[in-house]
Amino acid sequence: MAGAIREAIALLRREAPGEWIALSSAAAGSDILFAREALAQGCAWQVVLPLAPAEFKQDFSEAEWREVEALLAQAEQVRVLSEIGAREDAYLNAGMETVHASDIVLAVWDGEAARGKGGTADVIAYARDLDRPLIIIDAQTLSVRRENSSAFTPHDHDLAYFNGLPPAPASAVGTGNPFGAPAEILEFQRKVDHTASRGAPQFRRLIASTTVLHVLATLVAAAALAFTLKAAMLPWMKLACLAGALGVALILRKQGAHHHWVRCRLAAEFCRSALATWGLPREALISVEIDLPGIRLLVRTLQVLHRRAAGAQLVPIDEFKRLYLSNRVDDQLSYYEHRLARALPQLVWLRAGFWVSTIAAITCAAAYALYRVWHYADLPLGAEQWLFYFFPISLPVVAAAFISLISINDLHRRVARYREMCAILQAARKQVAYSRTWSSLERIVQHTEQALLQEVIEWHSITSFAESH
Repeated sequence: MAGAIREAIALLRREAPGEWIALSSAAAGSDILFAREALAQGCAWQVVLPLAPAEFKQDFSEAEWREVEALLAQAEQVRVLSEIGAREDAYLNAGMETVHASDIVLAVWDGEAARGKGGTADVIAYARDLDRPLIIIDAQTLSVRRENSSAFTPHDHDLAYFNGLPPAPASAVGTGNPFGAPAEILEFQRKVDHTASRGAPQFRRLIASTTVLHVLATLVAAAALAFTLKAAMLPWMKLACLAGALGVALILRKQGAHHHWVRCRLAAEFCRSALATWGLPREALISVEIDLPGIRLLVRTLQVLHRRAAGAQLVPIDEFKRLYLSNRVDDQLSYYEHRLARALPQLVWLRAGFWVSTIAAITCAAAYALYRVWHYADLPLGAEQWLFYFFPISLPVVAAAFISLISINDLHRRVARYREMCAILQAARKQVAYSRTWSSLERIVQHTEQALLQEVIEWHSITSFAESH
C-alpha cells in the first residue's frame, strides 16, 4: 500500500514540478500512510482533524496515538473542524473539507459503500460531484486508475500573468514592508499595484460620457424643433454626438483591459493586507474563506508563506501597533476620507441638478397646459419657444441624465460605504492603540483586515461588470 501511494505522489511531482502540499486527516490506515510518504518525499503536510485531539485520540490505542502525535508534530498546520456534534458528521465534514481544499484527490478505496457516514465512498462521491481530478488506488489489488484528469491544471494562468508583468519602476510609490516580508512579495505587490494604477481604464467616465453625448444629441434636436433652425450643421452635430456615444459603447465592450485592471487591483490589495500583517506572531486567518477564481492560487500562496513566517521574527507588540497604525490603518483612513470628500460633493450637485431640472420641467409643462387652456397673455415669440417647446423636451432628458450619472458612478452606495469604512477604521485605531495582548490585537487586526478586504471584494463584484452597462 505504501509503495502505491509513494508512486502516485512521485508521479504527480513529475507531471507538475514545483512545491506540493499534502492535505489529509490523520485517521488510522491510509491517512497515516499518505502523510508519511508525503513527508518522506519532501512535501509539506497540512492536517484536517475531524475532532479536537482529546476526542480524536479515542479512535486509537495508546501506542497508536503516540505515533500519531509524533506525526502531527511534523505537520505544517493542524486544523480542527468540529469541537462538538455527531462523530460521523465530523468525519464527513473533514473529508469534504479535504476535497474542497485540494487540487487533486488521492484515495485508497476498496470499491465498497461507506460503512457509516463519512466513509471513503462518500468522500469520493463528493469529489466526483465537484469534478475534482481523482487518483484511486484499489485497496485490494493496488491498481491505480485516474478520473477526470483533464480537470487538473498544473499551472495557474492568472498567477502566470501576474508573474509575467514587468517590474515596477524605482520611482513607483507602493506599499512598504515594515515587518520584513520576503522581498519577492513586496516586489510582486508593487508591480501589480503599478500595473493597476497605470492601466485603470476609467470605465465610469466612459459610461458617463455616453449619457452626456445622448443628452447633447437630444438638446440639438430639441433646439432645431423649438426654434425651427435650418442650419445644415445641426444634423451633423446630432450625428456626431450619437456616433461618439456608439464609439464609446464599442470601447466598453473591449473587456481585456478592464479584466486585467480589475484582477491586478484585487491582487495588489490582498498582497497589501499580507504585508501589513506579516509581523503577527501567529498565522493571520484573514482570507481563508475567500475563494475568488482570479486570485485563488495567489491567496493560497500568501497564506502558506504567512503561516511559515509566523513567529519566525518576533516584533514587539508596541512596535507592531505603531507600524500597523501608521502603515495600514491611517493610510486606509486617509484614502477613504479623501474618496468621501470627492464623492459627496458629486452626489450633492448631481442630486441638486436632478431636482432643479425636474421641477423646472414640471413648471414649464404646467405653464404650457394653462396657457393652452386660458391663453391668458401673449408671450414674446422667443419666450414661447423656450418655455413651451425647448424646455419641456430637454429638461426631462437632463433630469434623467443627472439621475443616470448618480447611478453610473454608484454615488449613493459609495458615499455610504466610505462613511462606514471611516467609522470602522477610526474604531480600529482606538482598539489597536488600547490593546495590550497579542490575542486581543490579533482579533482586532483580523476584523479590520476582513472589513478592508470585504470592501475590495464588493468593489470587484460591482466593477467587474462595469463595461456591460
